[in-house]
Order: sequence, then C-alpha cells, then structure tokens
Amino acid sequence: MQEPMFIVVAVVAGVLVGGGITWFIFNNVLNKKKESILAEATKEGETLKEKKILQAKEKFLELKSQHERDVLDRNNKLKQSEDRLRNKERELAQQIEHSKKKEKDMDGQKDNLARLTEHNQKKQGDLEKSHQKSVTLLEDIAKMSADQARTTLMEQLKEDARNMAASQIQSIVDEAKLKANQEAKKIVIQTIQRTAVEHAVENSVSVFNIDNDEIKGRIIGREGRNIRALEAATGVEIIVDDTPEAIVLSCFDPVRREIARLSLHQLVTDGRIHPARIEEVVAKVSKNIDEEIMETGKRTCIDLGIHGLHSELVRMVGRMKYRSSYGQNLLQHSREVANLCATMASELGLNTKAAKRAGLLHDIGKVPDDESELPHAVLGMKIAEKYGEKPDICNAIGALHDEVEMKTLLAPIIQVCDAISGARPGARREVVEAYIQRLRDLENIALEYPGVSKSFAIQAGRELRVMVEADRVTDDQADALAVQLASRIETEMTYPGQVRITVIREKRAVGIAR
Repeated sequence: MQEPMFIVVAVVAGVLVGGGITWFIFNNVLNKKKESILAEATKEGETLKEKKILQAKEKFLELKSQHERDVLDRNNKLKQSEDRLRNKERELAQQIEHSKKKEKDMDGQKDNLARLTEHNQKKQGDLEKSHQKSVTLLEDIAKMSADQARTTLMEQLKEDARNMAASQIQSIVDEAKLKANQEAKKIVIQTIQRTAVEHAVENSVSVFNIDNDEIKGRIIGREGRNIRALEAATGVEIIVDDTPEAIVLSCFDPVRREIARLSLHQLVTDGRIHPARIEEVVAKVSKNIDEEIMETGKRTCIDLGIHGLHSELVRMVGRMKYRSSYGQNLLQHSREVANLCATMASELGLNTKAAKRAGLLHDIGKVPDDESELPHAVLGMKIAEKYGEKPDICNAIGALHDEVEMKTLLAPIIQVCDAISGARPGARREVVEAYIQRLRDLENIALEYPGVSKSFAIQAGRELRVMVEADRVTDDQADALAVQLASRIETEMTYPGQVRITVIREKRAVGIAR
C-alpha cells in the first residue's frame, strides 16, 4: 500500500514541478513580449509625434505666407486708392481753373452781346424806315395798296397750292393703288374663282300651261265663283285672257304664286274644281310648301356647314328660295355671299364660320313674316338679335348699307362680298330706262365743269371718259377734276361696283402745206 502511494505522490510532485517550470517559462516569454510591444509602441508614438510636429510647422508656414500675401494685397489696394484720390484732386483743380477761365470768357461775351444788340436795334430801325419807303414807292408804282397786293398774292398762292395739292393727291392715290391693288385683287380674284353657283332669274309673273282652252272655263266656274275662290285662298291675281293654252298668275310674293301654281296643277289633274275643293287643295299645298321651305333652309345650312341656327331663321332662309332681288334669286345670292365671305375671311385670317353665317343672314330682312317700314338691313339685324345671334353677326347684318355703325371687321367683308355678288355681269337685271338715265347723269355731271368739251359713259357705266380743252385746263387742273368728279359721283349717285374716271387732255397742232 505504501509503494503505490509513493508512486502517486511522486507523480503529483512531478506534475507540480513541471507546471511550475512551464509557468516560469510562459511568464518569462510574456514579459519579453510585453517589453517588445512597449518598445514598438514607444517608437511609433515618437514617429507620430514627429510627423504631427512637422505637419503643424508646415500649416503654420502656410498660414503665415497667406497672411503676408493678404497684407500685401491690402497695402496695394490702399496705394491704388490713394493714387486715384490724388488724380481726382488734380482733375478737380484743373476743372476749377477751367471754370474760372470760362467765367471770364462769358463776361467778355456778355459785353460783346450787349454791344451787338444795341447795334442790331439801330440797324432794325434803319431797315424799317427803308422798308416803309420801299412799300410807299411800290404802292405809287403799282397803284395798289399793300393790303390789296397781299390779298392778290394770297389768292394766287392758294390757287397754286390747290393745284399742287390735287397733283399730290393724285400721285399719292396712284402710289397707294400700286401697293394695295395687287393684294386686294389677289384676294378678290381668289374669292371669285373659288365660288361658283347657279344663277336664276325670278319674275313677278308665272305662266300656267294647260292642255286646251276648255279648262279655262272650268277654272273660271259658274259666274266666276271658282276663280274668285282661288284668288281669295291664294292671294294671287289669276289672269285668264285670249293667250292660247296659258293662264297667267300675277303676284309679287313668289311663295303665294308657287302655291297658286301647284294648287291649279292639282285641281286640273284631279278634275274636281269647286270652292270647297279649292280651299282644301290650297291648304294642303300651303302645308307642303311650308315643309319644303323648312327643308330647303335646313339643307342650305347643312351644305354651308352652319349649325345652331334658330328654327325661325332656318325657315326664313328657306323662304329666300322664292324671293328675288333685282332679278337675282335671293337664296342663291345669300349662298354665294356666304361662300365669298368665308373665302375672304380665310385670306385675311379671320373667323370663317362667323363670316359665312353673317353672309347667309345678311339679307334676312327681305323675307319677314310681317311688313315693316325699317330698312331691310336694320330689320334683319333686329330679327337676328331676337333669335339669339351674336353681336358681331348682328352688327355685320345691320351695317350692310351703313344704317348702323360698323363695330367689327365682319361688317366691311359682308359689304364687299355683297357688292361682288350683285355687281358681277349677269347677276342682276336693270330696267333699261333706269340704266340709260344713269349713264346720262354720269355724262351730265362731267359737262357741268368749265373746260369740259365731251364726256362718255362706257363699259355699262363702269367708266367715265372726260375730254377737256387743252387751252382752258392744265395738267394739274385735269388731276383735280378727276378727284372732284369721283367725289361728286360717290356723293350724288347710286351704282353697283365702282366707276373709273379718266380725264383726257390733248393738244393738237394742225398745219397745212400748200
């Protein structure tokens, strides 16, 4: 038992001795490592310290250099400011010296001016005396006072100025025409070229053709009761005369005349002609005509692209189909004016829809339901206002013949397009007597002026040629005569389109050799 115990004790003692040796060795290594780390840290600290000290020195030197540069800049600026101030002082001193010299010169000039003024006053007195002597001498020579001479001279100057003004006016007008006519003609020609419509001529009389003269008796009826009933129902005068196979319907209202024609056609076709049947047929035809008028108005608005028109205005547009103006169908004329207005507004950069609308409605006052004493343009404006048209449209309608002041650019466009549609050749009929009288009036106006030998109205009254005597009328007076004639014709006469006045002055020298 003691031997194993000894072995255990020996083992334990050996372990303890080995652990102590190990611990001693480990502790010795640890101390050496510690010293090595401390030495290395101390060395790195010294290195870092030297580096930081070096950086601090560099920063200090940089700041010092920057400070020195700032101080140098400020010193330079101060020096420059001082130099500028010294220069300004020198300039002020020079200006003061210059001002003193000017004052001295001004004082000398004032003295000279005073002497000159006194001298001029003396001269003026001498001139006035000399002028008075000259005037007295001229009055004695001319046997005319100064006031009379002045009046004569003024009259002569006025006459010369009037002739010169007329010449200048003519040259200005010619120059304006050269510049404006090209664009104006271009717009008008394009407008006319782009518009083509059919033209119809309406009369106040319609002829109803029949197969034989026996029908005339049936239309007249016993003791004329049928024809009286027909005239009372339609408001149309029915003329049954010796004209073979024809009955004449006379009425200024084309709508009533058309109702009478269609009613007669139905009565003759049906064969039953008596007062009761006449009233029934006339009522039926009147209803159909009203529907056709409405349909015509709607179709016209659709064709022209006009929307939102009041139903009453649409109906009045349809009534234009049965109305004529100077032989020109009113609906065709209004359609033509609408297209012309749209085209011209497009060329001028204006609202084409508004122009087309105003063009269609410009003669709406010619087809009212009730008679009125107002001019048709003013009446049309009031009708358009009544049915909700815009103010610019209403103003364009009312200003058609200048009864109302123009307020928009649509108004002159409507006037121009209405004149284009009505004045082109073949659009309207004119009574021969009125046409001849208008030509005579044109010629007579020219013959009233002194120095006019002959006058001729040519080109259907579109041009007036005036022949003047060369001995009595000068070139300047011929220019003035053309202007005066144009102004007088515009004021006193009514005519379609425009009238060109040409004054011809010709000097002929004739010699005969024998």
